[in-house]
Amino acid sequence: MQYRTLGRTGIKVSPYCLGAMMFGAVGNPDHGESVRIIHRALDAGVNFVDTADFYSHGESEEIVGKALKGRRDDVVLATKAHLPMGDDPNRRGNSRRWLVRALEDSLRRLGTDHVDLFQVHRPDPDTDVEETLSALTDLVRAGKVRNIGGSTFPASDIVEAQWVSDRRGLERFRTEQPPYSILNRGIEREVLPACERYGMGALVWSPLAGGLLTGRYRKGETADTHRAGFGFKHLGDERRLDAVEQLIPVAQDAEMSLTHMATAFAIAHPAVTSAIIGPRTMDHLDDLLAGAETVLDDETLDRIDAIVPPGTDIGRLDMDYDPPAIQQARLRRRLPGERSAA
Repeated sequence: MQYRTLGRTGIKVSPYCLGAMMFGAVGNPDHGESVRIIHRALDAGVNFVDTADFYSHGESEEIVGKALKGRRDDVVLATKAHLPMGDDPNRRGNSRRWLVRALEDSLRRLGTDHVDLFQVHRPDPDTDVEETLSALTDLVRAGKVRNIGGSTFPASDIVEAQWVSDRRGLERFRTEQPPYSILNRGIEREVLPACERYGMGALVWSPLAGGLLTGRYRKGETADTHRAGFGFKHLGDERRLDAVEQLIPVAQDAEMSLTHMATAFAIAHPAVTSAIIGPRTMDHLDDLLAGAETVLDDETLDRIDAIVPPGTDIGRLDMDYDPPAIQQARLRRRLPGERSAA
């Protein structure tokens, strides 16, 4: 396994980051098997593990904690907070009140006294970014966090956070965790260039486009998969399925699986540090690891570009982030009496 520098932190990480979302009740409830999967990844040279408090309501972190006993110092450990951890409206978001508590809970479940990367799982329009960065700065100074980052931040939010850090003398986001795949290339326009501009590492999630780039979802066919049971709309998006049908022969001509082509594509971008792989079973992991040496030549990349042009998204992932300006109709529609030009 080769290693890359995570932004300008000096930390060396593997191009594959083991995502732990599928460990626990939502994916694989067998703790023993999940631990063995983690150990298999570590033995293969993966030294980067990413989880979150929200994954199976803390169970994923507990499993990761079990797996890292005796191996903690060899792993770059990342977790996240923001998404709801209960009915209490204050047990979510990016406030100081919640982030401090969320980290303490995560450290307890992970069985460690610090994490190498603590990320806010989504932007929080209700919280001043200075409040968030101030709280995270204190956690870094307390030795409980080594570096901080964001996830699914629009480019404008990334820039604003960097400016606030500079002007207020606060810790700055060292990483960004956006969705990125052959089917979702929108971040190539502004997010990845912003990461490069500020020396941020990019660890991208869903390089298999939510499962579509495994080859198990085909147009006109019903897939019997674990993910299909969640009712994700993106798995049935005709535009995305059309693109998959065009990508399959590209992979075949290059003599590789669609899965290997997709993961190799994600880590080929110069601004991407690591791609987060999220296996649920040992077979899933072994297949992904088997593609670690895959290299896409220019001809293959050109054919991909012709199907999904650079900087474009075909549809969207259900779990991607929409800012208030998109979510709330009142922010994109004038009152009826104000809509006329005359």
